[in-house]
Amino acid sequence: MSCRAQEPSVGTLAGSRPPGPDGDEFEKGPPPHAGGAAADASGAGSASAPPSSPHEPNGKAITMATGRGWAKWELQLSSGQQPSADPVGLREPGVQPSANQLQCARYLEDCPGVAPGCPVSLDGMPSEILLKILSYLDAGNLLCIGCVNRHFYHLASDNLIWVRIYSATVPRECLFWGASSLQRTALSLDPGSLGEQPAGHWKKACLSQRVSSGKATLTRLLRPVNPYKGLPARVKEAFRALGLDWVIILRDRGNREHVKECVDLSIRDASLTLVWHSQSWPPLATLSTMELCSVTPVFTNLYPPRVPNRDVRRPRWRSVIAKYCLRSLTEGALMGCDNLVRVFHLRPGLLVGLWKEKEELAFVTMSLHLHQLMERITLGSATTPYEPPSHTSFGDDTSEYGLHGHQLHLELHSGRVSYLCSTFRNVFAKKGEGHIENGYLKIPVLSFENSTQHIPLIGKVGLAWRSNAFEGCVENCCIMDMTLQEGSGKPFWCLSCPVSMAPSRSPCDSCDSLGQRYCMDCGDEEGRVHVDLVWMEKTQEFFVVSLALYLSVTRISHLLGADD
Repeated sequence: MSCRAQEPSVGTLAGSRPPGPDGDEFEKGPPPHAGGAAADASGAGSASAPPSSPHEPNGKAITMATGRGWAKWELQLSSGQQPSADPVGLREPGVQPSANQLQCARYLEDCPGVAPGCPVSLDGMPSEILLKILSYLDAGNLLCIGCVNRHFYHLASDNLIWVRIYSATVPRECLFWGASSLQRTALSLDPGSLGEQPAGHWKKACLSQRVSSGKATLTRLLRPVNPYKGLPARVKEAFRALGLDWVIILRDRGNREHVKECVDLSIRDASLTLVWHSQSWPPLATLSTMELCSVTPVFTNLYPPRVPNRDVRRPRWRSVIAKYCLRSLTEGALMGCDNLVRVFHLRPGLLVGLWKEKEELAFVTMSLHLHQLMERITLGSATTPYEPPSHTSFGDDTSEYGLHGHQLHLELHSGRVSYLCSTFRNVFAKKGEGHIENGYLKIPVLSFENSTQHIPLIGKVGLAWRSNAFEGCVENCCIMDMTLQEGSGKPFWCLSCPVSMAPSRSPCDSCDSLGQRYCMDCGDEEGRVHVDLVWMEKTQEFFVVSLALYLSVTRISHLLGADD
């Protein structure tokens, strides 16, 4: 039997060399199989390789791996003849073929599934060979292989493969003490007794063990709490251990999906800011909805950090965080603009930048408060966002104060740049009709009359943005993070949303004497935050001169346990 190289397969470009073992290309020139075939046709081929033709008896063409990519080969069979030690086109000059290549050629000679002129199909190979190949894969790749078809699903669920993976995950200290009954069984199991277990038994055990291990790691990282904010103190480590990614799914009116991965991320003390920009946004006129989703791998700590601009195929969970309607985007709240873009705000926490000339997407920015964010990531589904349980009663209605002993943490920032970060203690509001306005209880935090409470903003306030080709800054816009804590330290009301400064219209002679007045407002269904600022022309900076919270009376009555 002799091997002769033919034209490259569909996966290999003619006239180019396939990549080497390390992914690098060889020096330019004709590919080794093409060069060998040309030399053989001209009579200058290798002397040890007898000439052969596809029209000779017992000849059949196959497609096999040569170590430098897939190539099409002809196997010329003759009784008593061994494979050539130097098959034409199989190697570079001076390089001997490997034993695996010759063994593969001998196997294909006797393989009944290889028809003349037909390539070898991976699906048509014997199950024993496929199980041997799958035994070199890790758990994540086995799950991907199982999605090919029913045949590969059963092969990728083989108990012998998964019991080895499960045994490798058992901590080393469990080899000496503390091993569970299932772990001891996996460590001492005889491969011959695996047939007693149902198919997929050890696959389920391994998946359960991995999920439990990931939950234990997250619980350990999220246990420490920041006393000033009532939020987990090690959020960054928890996100890193979870292998978290973020995507937005844009759906057009034909229900086609356009998935965009997050390109920039910044974590503040109380919020997470995500940014998307791309050169291939779909036309805005064709889009109907947008979904923000968190994406986590099935197995934590199993994959290396994600390489930018590289499509990583791996089994992942998707959880919907928020949904938005884009059909009336330009009719929403206009936050601000600069020379290139206009920025619109959609609740909750979404900023969309549109090019002024084309009215097309330029960038998308999302702000998420960290309170209960991990529950929304891990407990949500691919179709429905996670709804946290209602807050339980936390106080009594007999005190002179409707709310007392609370603490407020407020931060103004632009992703990575902070303009204000302050904590206000002993926040309270008295009962009475004088403190209720339009169904909201007013909680004063800073008053204009007490000048010692006024706080300056650091730097020039502006919301920085960037795209693939441009960058800019929308002045007098930023992101506000607000966390109101109970007396026990638990978060009571949390908010993270974009805000913009607008000239104040309320009359105030004392404020006007200091400088031009501005105000900021943001809120949700539970309440809103109102901030008054003054621009000091002499020092060229903003001062916060008044701050008040407005909480829904209905919401407060429910939390206090009152009947009305």
